[in-house]
Amino acid sequence: MEALKQGADTLFILLGGIMVLAMHAGFAFLELGTVRRKNQVNALIKILVDFSVSTVVYFLVGYGVAYGTGFLVGAEHLVAKNGYELVKFFFLLTFAAAIPAIISGGIAERAKFWPQLIATAVIVGLIYPFFEGIAWNQHYGVQAWLKATTGEEFHDFAGSIVVHAVGGWIALPAVLLLGARSNRYRKDGAMSAHPPSSIPFLALGAWMLIVGWFGFNVMSAQTLDKISGLVAVNSLLAMVGGTLVALLMGKNDPGFVHNGPLAGLVAVCAGSDLMHPLGALVVGGVAGAIFVAMFTLTQNKWKIDDVLGVWPLHGLCGTWGGVAAGIFGSKALGGLGGVSLSAQLIGTSLGVVWALLGGVLIYGLLKFSMGLRMSQEEEYEGADLSIHKIGATPDREVNW
Repeated sequence: MEALKQGADTLFILLGGIMVLAMHAGFAFLELGTVRRKNQVNALIKILVDFSVSTVVYFLVGYGVAYGTGFLVGAEHLVAKNGYELVKFFFLLTFAAAIPAIISGGIAERAKFWPQLIATAVIVGLIYPFFEGIAWNQHYGVQAWLKATTGEEFHDFAGSIVVHAVGGWIALPAVLLLGARSNRYRKDGAMSAHPPSSIPFLALGAWMLIVGWFGFNVMSAQTLDKISGLVAVNSLLAMVGGTLVALLMGKNDPGFVHNGPLAGLVAVCAGSDLMHPLGALVVGGVAGAIFVAMFTLTQNKWKIDDVLGVWPLHGLCGTWGGVAAGIFGSKALGGLGGVSLSAQLIGTSLGVVWALLGGVLIYGLLKFSMGLRMSQEEEYEGADLSIHKIGATPDREVNW
C-alpha cells in the first residue's frame, strides 16, 4: 500500500508538472500574438531558452536554496520513493521558470537577448528561491514569527505572491530601465498604437494558460490524498469572474477579454484552497477590474511601455490575491479560516519589496555593464532578423 501511494503521488505531481510546462507554451503564444510580426520568432525562442536556463540553474542551485536539498548524489538515492523528490523538482521548476516568462512579456520588442538570459539565471538561482524558501519551507523563521505575532502563517497555496507578484514586481524595474519602445510615445504627446500581430495566437496563448492553470493550482497539493475539488471550482469561478469584468470594463476588447481570466487565476492562487466559490468569483472579478484599469493607466497616462501588461496582471493582481486570501479565506465570508489578514499583508509586502529590490539590482547592474536594449537600428528591423536572422514567415520575405 505504501508503494502504491508513493507511485500515485509521483504520477499526480508529474501530471501537474506537465500541465504547468504546457503553460509555458501559453506564455510564448500570448507574447507572440501581442507583439508585432517582426518580433514573433524572438518571443518563441525567449520562452524556450529561458526555460532551459531555468532548468539547469534551478537543478544545480535554486532548488537547494529553497529546500536545502540537492541532486549531486548517486542515482540510487534519487530514485528512492519512486523518484518523488525528482518529480517534485520538475513541478516546482515549472513555477520558478514562470518568473522569466512573465518578465519576457514586459520587456518584449526591444530587450537584448543575452543579458536577459543572465538575469534569468540569477533570478531563478537566487532571487526567486530565497523567497520561495521563506514562504513554502519555513526558512529564516519568518513564518514562525508571523504565527507568533498574528496567530497564523502567511498563506500562499499556489503562488499569487511567490510566483506571480514576485515576477510582476521584478519586471517593473526592468521595463522602466529599458524605456519605451521606439516611437511609442512621441514628443507631441501622441501615441503610436503598436498593434498586436495576431489576435488568434494571443487567444491561443491565453487558453493554453487557462487550461494549464488547473494543474498549477490543483496539483499544488503535491500529494494525491490532499487534492481538493474546492481548489478546482474556485479556480474556475475566479477565471470566469475575471473574464466577465474585463469584458465589461474593457468594452469587449479582445486583449482585455483574454487577459481577464488570467488576472482572475493569478489572484485566486493564494487562497484557492480556503475561499468559498462565490468569494473566488468576487476575487477574480476584482482582479479583472484591476488589470483593465491599471493597464490603461500605465500605458496611456504614466507612459510605462509594459508590452503585455505583466506588472498589472501578475504584479498587482498577484498582490491583490495575497491580501484577498486573508479576506475571503476567513470564516466570516464563508471560507475555511486558518488565515490572518495581517499575516497576509506582511507576507505580501515582503514578497513585493524583495522582488522590487531584486529587479532594480539585477537589471540596474546589467544596464550599466552590458546594456539591456537593442540599438535603434536593430529595434527598427525587429528582434527576429536582428537577433535570430530569420522572420516568422521566411517564405514570404524572400526577394526573388
